[in-house]
Amino acid sequence: MMSIRQLRQSVVQATLWVGVGLSSVALAQTPLDLDRVLEVASANLEVQLSQSALAAARADITSADRNPFPVLSARTSSIDLQNGIGGGNVWRDKRIDKGLGLDITQERGEKREWRTRGAKSAARAAEEDVAQTRRRQLWLASMAYFEWLAQSERLRHVSAMAQASRQQAQVAAQRQQAGDVSMQDRLRFDIEARRAEAEVPSAQAALQRAMLALQLITRIESPTSIWSPAQSWPNIGTASYPAEHWPQRLQQAVDQRPDVAAAQNRLEAARHGLDLALAQKKSDITWGSSFDHYPGTSARLLEFRMQMPLQWNYNYQGEIARAQALVVQSQDLLAQTRLQAQTELAGLYQSFVAAQGRWQAHQEGILPQAQQVLAQAELAYQKGGLSLTDLLDARRTFHQAWLDCLVARLEWTNAYSGLLFHTETEAQARTQLTRSSHAAGFTH
Repeated sequence: MMSIRQLRQSVVQATLWVGVGLSSVALAQTPLDLDRVLEVASANLEVQLSQSALAAARADITSADRNPFPVLSARTSSIDLQNGIGGGNVWRDKRIDKGLGLDITQERGEKREWRTRGAKSAARAAEEDVAQTRRRQLWLASMAYFEWLAQSERLRHVSAMAQASRQQAQVAAQRQQAGDVSMQDRLRFDIEARRAEAEVPSAQAALQRAMLALQLITRIESPTSIWSPAQSWPNIGTASYPAEHWPQRLQQAVDQRPDVAAAQNRLEAARHGLDLALAQKKSDITWGSSFDHYPGTSARLLEFRMQMPLQWNYNYQGEIARAQALVVQSQDLLAQTRLQAQTELAGLYQSFVAAQGRWQAHQEGILPQAQQVLAQAELAYQKGGLSLTDLLDARRTFHQAWLDCLVARLEWTNAYSGLLFHTETEAQARTQLTRSSHAAGFTH
């Protein structure tokens, strides 16, 4: 017959250690580490879409950096329908004026230069969009990975609690038959075991949802059946964001953000567009020449011509006004982007500080105290100094404290990874996040 002390160890220690054994089969399959997840997420569909937009923007540079095509023309004229065109060869003898011409447009006002500069600025903005999209996807992938890890830890915890509660209910049934436990206490033990077992399907479903969310971001094939977390939580000691240095770091992070740089490049492109609109005031000149052949007059006639539009009653006021409005709009978008970046980073930092305080409170105070209360309650119940109601309350308190500590750690990890991917370079953020994590296994 299992003693009360042994049952207490099943509830407390099994939660901490037996859960690792429950996942040993999964870990023996194909461990999936965070570095692999980030590597795949850096080239997922969202990133590929932004890279396609970048390729299109780079193609616009080639389109913009060229002169207008020369125009080749051929003509026949002076065909005498009344008197006829005479006999002989159609090209040499018949009286038909034939000509071959070439026209070349000379762009004035450095229009090609302004077009090219605008296209290059737009391409640089597209490059920053790719960087911003990749950073965002890496952050989402890290959050999905740690959510998956959290749900794995939760499943191990509730499975261990359910196993320990069922073992205790079975021992209570044996003790009830021996007369050591009342029927009411036996039923309450059985109810508590059923309640713990009822949490297992919910935890399994949450784990499946987390796996599917990770698969959606990474497109790794069939993670629900072959993958298991191979990495654990970042070490809180690696996070260095002192409050006295945060304002300066915040400003540097805002200035270096890819979306802010993209907005700056789009403003530059808009300004080049205004320069191009102003350059329209200088009319382009089309230079042309024709070689004519008219039998009976001359076989070699040469023509030179020049054409240019006369800007009467209109001097491209509409195009210039539109370009000026786009410059103002781009300036406003830049200011808005900077404000949004600053607000987002400030919110991430506040979440990071709050989550860190909450996690440390649970890790260093609430959870150890709940575990101590449970141990004391088990001992007091064994000696008859505590009611079953108080014992079950102590177990539920420990169970809830464990889950709250897990949630607090997940919130801190998400905030920490968000700060990394928004304040560091992409390579530094990936390296720091993966190196600060350690082998799988919940530390509580």
